[in-house]
Amino acid sequence: MSLPWLEPDAEPAFPPVDTAMTDPDGLLAAGGKLSPAWLVTAYSQGIFPWFEVGQPVLWWSPDPRLVIYPERVKISRSMRKLIRKQPYLITMDSNFAAIIHGCKSERDDATGTWITDEMQAAYIRLHEFGLAHSIEVWAGSAIVGGLYGVALGKVFFGESMFSRQANASKIALIALALQLQRWQFGLIDCQVSSQHLLSMGAEAISRHNFCVQLRDLAAHDLQPGPWKFDDDFQLASDAI
Repeated sequence: MSLPWLEPDAEPAFPPVDTAMTDPDGLLAAGGKLSPAWLVTAYSQGIFPWFEVGQPVLWWSPDPRLVIYPERVKISRSMRKLIRKQPYLITMDSNFAAIIHGCKSERDDATGTWITDEMQAAYIRLHEFGLAHSIEVWAGSAIVGGLYGVALGKVFFGESMFSRQANASKIALIALALQLQRWQFGLIDCQVSSQHLLSMGAEAISRHNFCVQLRDLAAHDLQPGPWKFDDDFQLASDAI
């Protein structure tokens, strides 16, 4: 099977997701570009970009798909105990660039990163459009963890997270899920399976099921940024 090539200067359009490869799982197309129009079109169809330095933009829609339903996020006993101590300040959209840079740096130090400079610039641009959002976890004046992703309608598409202190990214995800419950979001897309996310309540669903839910949830009005937690949001009490 040859991989479809998407002309970057054409209007954003993707092959049907059910034509994606099974090996590697979910690889759908190459080409296009990381403009807001291309990214929004992709996410609205259950497609996301993932590629490494030196590769063209690659677009994916894996089957199955890992998701968290916000109301089903799992908060372990040890995490509840940590949250009650309130060791961190949690904010939304207060420093998106620092969060995506933190995610990139952590992976640069590990096995390499898919968050290329091109990818980083694209999501910062999407944040400026009010569509990409970050959760920051602070210890004093330092950001010690967080996550970022994209929101369309009532779906949040998680992209990456990092921790510089133990459990900081878990706290970011819990805080996000609890606030999204308040806003009646139906789905957090986690893309592909990981033990870390499975331990927090993520579950694998079929691509077809994911896309059916996505069509309904993404049709809701956008909630553009900058986001902030509700004035009465208290992580310690909301997490009970």
